[in-house]
Amino acid sequence: MCFLISPLISPFFSITSAVCHQQLNQEHGFTLIYAIKANAMVGPRAWIGGIFNRSSNKRLGSDKYLNYPLTPHQEQSLHGLQERLGVPFDEARLDHQEALRDLWNAAFPNVKLKSLISEQWKDMGWQGANPSTDFRGCGFISLENLLYFATRYPACFHRLLFKQSGLRATWEYPFAVAGINVTFMLIQMLDLFSEKPKCLPGLNFVKLIGEDDEAFDVLYCIAFAMMDAQWLAMRASYMEFNNVLQATRMQLERELSLDDIQRIEDLPAFNLI
Repeated sequence: MCFLISPLISPFFSITSAVCHQQLNQEHGFTLIYAIKANAMVGPRAWIGGIFNRSSNKRLGSDKYLNYPLTPHQEQSLHGLQERLGVPFDEARLDHQEALRDLWNAAFPNVKLKSLISEQWKDMGWQGANPSTDFRGCGFISLENLLYFATRYPACFHRLLFKQSGLRATWEYPFAVAGINVTFMLIQMLDLFSEKPKCLPGLNFVKLIGEDDEAFDVLYCIAFAMMDAQWLAMRASYMEFNNVLQATRMQLERELSLDDIQRIEDLPAFNLI
């Protein structure tokens, strides 16, 4: 097994007016491109079949569901999440530096980090010695997501970080950079920069976050684990990462469109973490 950690592989993000904008690099495969269809489904058969057997008849984008009124608490929870999305990563802020150290300590508890700028970061899948250059693409929330994953579900986090399950590819996806891609994918999929999401998965997610303020962070963990499972199911290599991410998005959209999802724990893929 070999980890491909290279400056040539990047998510190419930028933030303008508090909105993450997708940028494409035509030469390399590790970018956010959602135009490629992938049909692989992963996970225990009990919940794969359940996805389709329980599938709602609600058409995505139906006016009936777009007009769904949000409760004051749901609106407050959505606005709170949107405020998090607007916080850029600032390597000069002490709390951001501390969060970065916490991430290292959670990932490698027995290895001392020599400096916030260190070649050691490449062991986690960052492109260079300074991970702050990668966080600039999707803001502080992408670091919060990784840190939440590492501390709330450490066993799953380390299994994915060290590629401990399944038959791995010769050229594996870089863990940390993939994590930023997952954050960005969720923001797009849930339409979180709109005043109110205009898609059924986004609206159903707002209901979830109205019940649990940590729903976005938990969904991130689910999405990351699902992405890795898709990677294995598709026997993918790093040039196929975009196909894997698209397949992950499609499966998440199906699950978030089910009738009987009342809590984030009700998602069929929750058992992946």
